[in-house]
Amino acid sequence: MIELLKLSISEVSQLIKKRKISPVEIVEACLSQVEKTDAKLFAYITLFEEESLQTAKKMEEKFSCDNQLGDLFGIPITLKDNISVKNTKTTAGSRILSDWRPNKDALIVKRLKAAGAIILGKTNLHEFAWGATSENDIYGTVKNPWDQTRIAGGSSGGSAAAVSAMTCYGSIGTDTGGSIRLPASLCGLVGLRPTYEFINNDGIVPLAFSMDTSGPITRTVKDCEMIFKVMAFGEKTRNNLFYQHETMGNSLDNVRIGIIENYFGYAGTNVLQQMDETIYTFKKLGAKISKVKSKNIHYLKRVKEIIQFYEASSFHKQWIDIHENDYGPDVRDRLLKGLKISTIDYIEAKQKRILIKEEIEKIFKEVDIIICPTVPFTAPKIGKKETANENGTIVEMTSTISYFTSLASITGMPALTLPCGFDENQLPIGVQLIGRPHSEMSLLKIGEIFQRNTDFHLKYPQIIN
Repeated sequence: MIELLKLSISEVSQLIKKRKISPVEIVEACLSQVEKTDAKLFAYITLFEEESLQTAKKMEEKFSCDNQLGDLFGIPITLKDNISVKNTKTTAGSRILSDWRPNKDALIVKRLKAAGAIILGKTNLHEFAWGATSENDIYGTVKNPWDQTRIAGGSSGGSAAAVSAMTCYGSIGTDTGGSIRLPASLCGLVGLRPTYEFINNDGIVPLAFSMDTSGPITRTVKDCEMIFKVMAFGEKTRNNLFYQHETMGNSLDNVRIGIIENYFGYAGTNVLQQMDETIYTFKKLGAKISKVKSKNIHYLKRVKEIIQFYEASSFHKQWIDIHENDYGPDVRDRLLKGLKISTIDYIEAKQKRILIKEEIEKIFKEVDIIICPTVPFTAPKIGKKETANENGTIVEMTSTISYFTSLASITGMPALTLPCGFDENQLPIGVQLIGRPHSEMSLLKIGEIFQRNTDFHLKYPQIIN
């Protein structure tokens, strides 16, 4: 069973289409793995056990009469529980929406189903996607499959834990300030934040409207690409001109990679060492590495915080007065803090955001991608509030964890995280590649070439055995 679950989406897809395995066998394998692991991980809020098996059985019936099977036909996928599924509980990890049953599927869910994906369940998250640890007082703290004393990251922690523990082949998360990339990195996975507004947010519970998007979390870059294309294009995937014009060979000879000076300060020693090795690997593969400057990068942390707090609190005004005590304490504190941010401060933050974006756009005239760590440190212990940076300075963990992911969130540019190594405790480290708007296919191709020449994505947490 484990060997089946270790296969990539493309490998499983080929086996299904050749009738060598059935969708029912795959779903049963995933459900069995959920049963083995989820009491330890708390990755799921809702498991569609009967429904997914029934869907798989109906798909088997299509074998005899339909040769035009969708790109994800028979592949078990999970959804973060702030993504709507028709007539199905969608909690957003909260008490307030604990009984909410949307009257329609989110658009991305419609596209996944049309491509043949089987929705296996809804995954746990930081309440209302408003936190980076997925420590959830209501549905349980999501544990990291690599070490269950540590966080899985957030807010899409359940999605990452579910994929890392091999209970599904991919999961859809949402990303505002880093909520796909943080847990993907901490759990040794691939995660893609697409260009802002490229993926339709219809049917997704919002956090901060000017940064929210959704994307896939998978074990390999190729799997990530397969799901992303369905999410972005639906049935138009094969004929989409955007997809066709983003071509690249098997070499990185013409790829220019930029390192922003004075940007790695929050990273710990283990992460910095692994970044040096990763950059060296890209160099060996032919990429040209250069340093670039940004005089406005120091605004980033504060700008992201003000915009995210202000917009999240604006959305939650509809509930905060009546349901203040129904929020978890950390989320409630953030929302109350956001309500105190003035419109003037918000406008000033948006102005600085423009400065940062314009500067990054200029940098992309010199380079093709920007490289940086995904997370400044490996997965912290559950409940830990502080951590040390490279200089040994103690910093607040939850405000520092999204420092590197904030750049793509603020500029609206796409970003890919992929595993690039491990620390001395065998905890995963991720590298982040940031690209120009709508350069997702180039980022994925670069990431795929990196994975072809490394084996970090082929290592598995102990919970698998």
